[in-house]
Amino acid sequence: MEISENTALLLIDVQKYFDDPAHGRRNNPNAEENMARLLQMWRKSNRPVIHIQHISKPSLAHHPGREIKEIVAPLPEEPLFIKNVNSAFIGTNLEKYLKDSEINTLVIAGLTTDHCVSTTTRMAKNLGFTPIIVSDATATFDRVSFDGKLYRAEEIHQLALVSLSDEFATVLDTNGIVRLSCKQKG
Repeated sequence: MEISENTALLLIDVQKYFDDPAHGRRNNPNAEENMARLLQMWRKSNRPVIHIQHISKPSLAHHPGREIKEIVAPLPEEPLFIKNVNSAFIGTNLEKYLKDSEINTLVIAGLTTDHCVSTTTRMAKNLGFTPIIVSDATATFDRVSFDGKLYRAEEIHQLALVSLSDEFATVLDTNGIVRLSCKQKG
């Protein structure tokens, strides 16, 4: 596994919408800090950074919840792809951008693990990219299933990562990414 100078950091849906208490309890309360740590490292090393923003309805384009959180806000020169479904590849030019930029490996972080992060990771692999998902720079929420059973965010998060591991992505934590990145440089 390699984190080259052309490995992109892909930040998915790190939006204020997810701060709404109506979503309930979530895991990984430090996920955004880990995302920011990776973002700072990527920017410092001049590696590509790509932001994904979810706006499901054009009428919500100016809703404050759709804004990307300041902790990982894009710089003007960093590409921002706006999607309206779970996958960052559907209805966007992300795949073309990655191929034109000769980006093969994606370090993926964002919200939520079992929805947009998972869907984008699966599609990235199916499209021929090499995804690395950052376990502590992703998060999800408690959910009640179709049969009324409560599933804790930690369990949902772990199961989502287990279902992605090996077949669709390599799963590492932030420190693992930092170590791998430093090892590649040295």
